[in-house]
Order: sequence, then C-alpha cells, then structure tokens
Amino acid sequence: MLTTSQKEFFEREGYVNVERGLREADIQLVADEYDAWVEGHADRLLSEGRITNTCSEMDFETRLVGLCHQDEQTYREADHIVDICNVLGEQTFQFLRHARLLDLIESIVGPEITCSPIQHIRCKLPADLWDGADSYVAPWHQDAQVHTEDADPHYILTVWIPLVDTDEANGCLKLIPGVHRESKVLWSEGFGISEMNLPAREVLTVPAKKGDVIFLHKLTPHCSEPNRTNRIRWSMDLRYQRTGTHSGRACYPSFVARSRSQPSAELVDWRVWKKSWQTALKAYPTKLPRSTRPEEPIEQSIEL
Repeated sequence: MLTTSQKEFFEREGYVNVERGLREADIQLVADEYDAWVEGHADRLLSEGRITNTCSEMDFETRLVGLCHQDEQTYREADHIVDICNVLGEQTFQFLRHARLLDLIESIVGPEITCSPIQHIRCKLPADLWDGADSYVAPWHQDAQVHTEDADPHYILTVWIPLVDTDEANGCLKLIPGVHRESKVLWSEGFGISEMNLPAREVLTVPAKKGDVIFLHKLTPHCSEPNRTNRIRWSMDLRYQRTGTHSGRACYPSFVARSRSQPSAELVDWRVWKKSWQTALKAYPTKLPRSTRPEEPIEQSIEL
C-alpha cells in the first residue's frame, strides 16, 4: 500500500514515483516473456528472408535493435506488434493482476479495481536507427485526451512501469506537476498539447529504476523525448479504475482485477482474457475515436 505521505504527494503533485514498489523478479517475468517473443520474431524474419542474422547473442535491451537494423519494416511496426493486445502473453496477464501491484493501486482507486483496455508495452527504440524516429517520441499530452467521451468524468489512474532502468538519455518520463488541480483538459489543435497551451511551469524529469511504479493523474501533462542510447527503453503504461466506470474504450475488453466485495468476479483465466481480445480485435481492428475533439482547453470535473 502507499504510505500517507505518498498519497498526499500524489494528490498534490499529480504523480508519484513509488520507488521499489515491485520486486525486480515481478517485472522479470514480463521481460522474459517479451524476450521469448523477440526470439520468435527473429526466427520468423529469418524464415521470410528479411534478415540474415537473428542476433541471438544480444540481450533483451538490444536484440530488437539488431533486428531493426536489418529490417526497416520491423522498426516501423515495432511499437504496434509488441503491444499487449497483439502479444497477449500469459505472464503479462498475470502481471496485470499481480497482488503487489494491485495493493498499490487500491490505495488510490479503492478495493473494486478494473483493469482498463488502455494498456501498452512500449519498446522505445534508439532515435538514430532509421529516418522517422519521431514515431518513438511521445509529445506533450494528458491521458484524459486518449479515451472516448463516456470516460471524461471518471477517474482513471495511469500506472507507468519501466521494464529497464530509465533516465534522460533513453527517454524517461517528463511531466509538469500540479496541473491536475486546475481541472482542465488542455485540448489543442491536433493530438496532445500545443506549445501555446502548455502550462508555463517547471518541467520535471522523472528517471526510474526497474521495480519502480509511477502513478499519473489523467490530467497531468507528460511526454518523453528521443532515446539517445543504443539500447531499448522497454516500459508498460497501464490504466486502472473503479469497477463500474466507463473505460473510454468500450470496443475493447476491461476486466475485474480485484474485488474485495465479490472475489468471484475477478478474471483469473488468461485464456478468457486472450480470447476476449482476439474477438474484439476482429470486430474493431482499430480503436473507436472520440466523436469530437475540442481545439482549446476546457474544464473537466473528475469523480473517483
């Protein structure tokens, strides 16, 4: 659980880095699953004649880089093909409902916790691999800008988890604290927050270690800059909310991760989760967008 000071910090600043909130072993199960996925992808590329070297001597933070050097298509598609909804790994599902993680989340969301379908694994690739490295840069935005209107009034907690150590060199999180207290979604023309609408406040760089857990309020502006190293910055960004509230992505499956009042409602079967995603993606290969996107900041009240 969060300490009182951590909860107060989150309420005041709109974020908190829970240092060593998880054990490295908890994270390693997901990293190992993705390491195995990369190995399988390398074998597929070799069989298709798209690469000549599977880079088997490289580690989790470099092997996909080696494949991208040989295959531009993998570079262009990497952030999509590694995403949670496309890999649908058993260890990833088990991590989404990990008791230690949910204990932390319960401190903010309460005892009835739903895991949102807005969930991603990111492989932030080095900026100098191919032209178009901006595809691995996250511009300034609030997470309140990425869901549909039905979730606007609902409290959705962003949970950002590094699978490797992150710092300014490899593109760790940057954010502007305290902005959430203004209760505004900083809509701008196009995606994210324009320079004109970005609050003129101190920007914080938030490095994190493997095992840290960063909570973000959905009105906290944040971004990440290019990865200037030769290694991948692997991370997860997940969303959790009180059960019974709209996810803002109704075309894709949420699931009850914890219920203190009705434990039998919790989804525990990875195969059911996997099937629900496969069925949803057949019906909706791309997510449903908002019906309207304002072009200037608006006030937004959010209820937990």
